[in-house]
Amino acid sequence: MLWVWIIFVVFVLGMLALDLGVLNRRAHASSAREALMMTGVFVALALAFSVVVYFMYENRWMGVGTAVHDGDAPLTGVQATTKYLTGWLVEYALSMDNIFVISVIFGYFGVPRQYQHRVLFWGILGALVFRGIMIGVGSALITRFHWMIYVFGGLLILTAVKMLLKKEEEVDLEKNAAVRLATRFLPFTREYHGSRFVIRDAAGKLLCTPMLLVLVVVETTDVIFAVDSIPAIFAITRDPFLIFTSNVFAILGLRSLYFALSAIIDKFRYLELSLVFVLFYVGVKMLISEFVHIPPLLSLGVIGSLLGLGVLASLWKDRQEQKQQRPAPIEDLAYAAELTWKRTKKIVIFVIGMTILLLAIPIAFLPGPLGLPVAIGGLALLATEFVWARVMLKKLRERAMALRRQAEELLGLGGSAGSFAPPGDVAGGVPGPSAGRPVSGVGLDGVDRTPGPPGGI
Repeated sequence: MLWVWIIFVVFVLGMLALDLGVLNRRAHASSAREALMMTGVFVALALAFSVVVYFMYENRWMGVGTAVHDGDAPLTGVQATTKYLTGWLVEYALSMDNIFVISVIFGYFGVPRQYQHRVLFWGILGALVFRGIMIGVGSALITRFHWMIYVFGGLLILTAVKMLLKKEEEVDLEKNAAVRLATRFLPFTREYHGSRFVIRDAAGKLLCTPMLLVLVVVETTDVIFAVDSIPAIFAITRDPFLIFTSNVFAILGLRSLYFALSAIIDKFRYLELSLVFVLFYVGVKMLISEFVHIPPLLSLGVIGSLLGLGVLASLWKDRQEQKQQRPAPIEDLAYAAELTWKRTKKIVIFVIGMTILLLAIPIAFLPGPLGLPVAIGGLALLATEFVWARVMLKKLRERAMALRRQAEELLGLGGSAGSFAPPGDVAGGVPGPSAGRPVSGVGLDGVDRTPGPPGGI
């Protein structure tokens, strides 16, 4: 079993070395596209490792799964995989709060975007160490003092209530205990010196840069969040290896997830409410674990549904607000024309990606003929999703055409005698030379703007 831990830690260190030493050797601001691609890579790695978990626990590789942590018997491959995926999903969702706080910290200290990756890299490395220690301590406490599960369950419910009742307050990091202690005992420069945490002045004296102060705040913030998230995963499984690996893969994707979502995290307004219900659910599950057994697959379904509802409700609310703030008809036409192609790509990619994900996970982990009805159900879902996507795209096209006709009527162009110049190449989003102005006909003020012959009057 020790070799499994060593191999996994070496793998994680290799991933971090590849990240900092190769992929991000030079400081640069990560684009949204790059961040989304890296997020997809880390999600794929986490899901791929679930396959490894299945075979490790099913075949007892190197003694994995022989100890009894959950229930009266060692975990099977399916049970271990389900618990790992549930734990990873919970930790990944709870990291959304981390993203919001990290965004506030970077904004408060004015950290240049091209140096934020370096802070997050070392922050993640520190988080792995601290969480490993906390997982070890938590496992030892529950093993020695069984009643600690009730303490952890109560702590989760208390955290959920606190999140539900908390008020929006302006962040003042000057009052942060870590900031006050660091600035009291360490000498700091007033300006950034590239991505360095420590420099030497002209006299050879070591000075700390604001980058180090930001790193200290990020690390202490993660420790505070870990106090909430670590007990949550103990409600799902008490197997230290599953707890640690699910935490690691959730944390490894935090950096790319931050760059992908930091600009739009405020749009997921109901996600925090979903997290409240998730924490409340796992807290109650932990309190009643000695009396009521909740199947792992049911927990995975409940937690996934709660998070999915939060995301869908947020997107629906954001769409309703966009409808209420709709611009003028001509601007609305340009807006609809530009977004039609983008929405088409997003919808198709989302539908295909989510459907393949929903198909791949059960088929990979459910051996025997049980995978056949799952595959049939997934194909039915695929067909349903594609029908929904086609209906959505048809509505978008009809809306764009209706807005175009409305704009032409307002311009007094009528039928084919005049036309409204498109805002540009819709597919490429590049404005044309006559974007947004009438080519011929009478303008809104009644003045004939039909172009005259070349050479002037």
